Amino acid sequence: MTSRERLLATIGHETPDHVPMLCWCFGFTAPPHLRWRRDGREVPHWYTMRLEHIHTLPEPWSVEDDFERVRRWASLGLDDVLEVSPPWGIHPEVGIRDWQEPPTASESYWLLCREYETPAGALRHVMRRTDEKVEPGWVIQPGQVALFEDFNIPRGVRHAVIGPEDLPKLRYLLQDPSAGQLAAYRERLAQVRRFAQEQGVLVQGWSAFGMDAVAWLCGVEGAVMAAMTEPEFFLELLDIISDFDQRRTEMMLDVGGVDMVVERGWYSATDFWSPALFRQYLTPRIKRLTDTAHQAGARFAYVMTCGAPAMASELLAAGIDLLYYVDPVQDKTDLTVVKAKFKGRIAVAGGVSSAVTLHGGSHEEIRQAVHTAVHQLGPTGFILAPVDGLFPDTPWSSVEAMIEAWREVRDIR
Repeated sequence: MTSRERLLATIGHETPDHVPMLCWCFGFTAPPHLRWRRDGREVPHWYTMRLEHIHTLPEPWSVEDDFERVRRWASLGLDDVLEVSPPWGIHPEVGIRDWQEPPTASESYWLLCREYETPAGALRHVMRRTDEKVEPGWVIQPGQVALFEDFNIPRGVRHAVIGPEDLPKLRYLLQDPSAGQLAAYRERLAQVRRFAQEQGVLVQGWSAFGMDAVAWLCGVEGAVMAAMTEPEFFLELLDIISDFDQRRTEMMLDVGGVDMVVERGWYSATDFWSPALFRQYLTPRIKRLTDTAHQAGARFAYVMTCGAPAMASELLAAGIDLLYYVDPVQDKTDLTVVKAKFKGRIAVAGGVSSAVTLHGGSHEEIRQAVHTAVHQLGPTGFILAPVDGLFPDTPWSSVEAMIEAWREVRDIR
């Protein structure tokens, strides 16, 4: 089987030639013997193109680097995926003004300020510039305020959306891509498609921000409070995001070349929402996207790194094909419960905690974690994966131990 065939068989609950193993990279520090050179420089840290619209990388990363990462993982027998994230535009009548304000007696940080002047009025977005030391490989805070960015949540002073009056303005910032953006995306997809077909690699597209977008725009506390105290405002905001996600997904599927659509859901888990609120606000919107993907012949994956067993009914009702990620340590997830709830209906990826097991566990603990995950969740409908990726501080020796343990059990039947 090619890697693509193996992953699709697994997601479809068919029997693959062996249990696949997939490692997302979020600045992973590769060992010297797996590195390559690009434009005269060594590439020490591995990323993915799915990060391009939501993070500022500390060093260059290109689609050609994505291809090289795939080759390096394949040389070890691992699976990998190519990832794309379709662009979007803002209304041509929107003006943007950026400035910074110095610390004051009541505010110890410099403030990054951005104001969008839209036909519906001005929308202001203000963040603290924290200037902390960032170790090599980790993403960095951008020099201007980004609309969608994880840095926004803990550093927000004035989030982009704080009330109903901001929604007409927000619509002008979530527009279809310009002709130039769409042409560039099509050109990249042509590259990705050629490589994927030659190498037998699965392509997945990140076109849906979902509740993550709400958290970036409102802050987590603002989003949860709005859902409970201002449901009409919250529903309208979700409708705007849902429509935006739907348009990007349809555009991406129309361009083609994508085997699976992915929706972010890091901020939709039980750390933030009850199953009842998830059912009320998210399930029908996810279902709409899964139906769109399925009608186009693509699979649909959803990211939820904690609380999946409690949300099982909602995820099943939404019709998703693959759940990223199941963490047995940080989320204290019973893998036998996951198997019972999802077997034959939703494939799952995960099984090994990156932050705990790979970062601090002994090689024997890593081996036991891999064996347990594969035996309890495999051999069908399961992708072994560190949750939720490999990071700059993930030791290579731990990754090697994980790979060695996977080779011991990947052929179980």
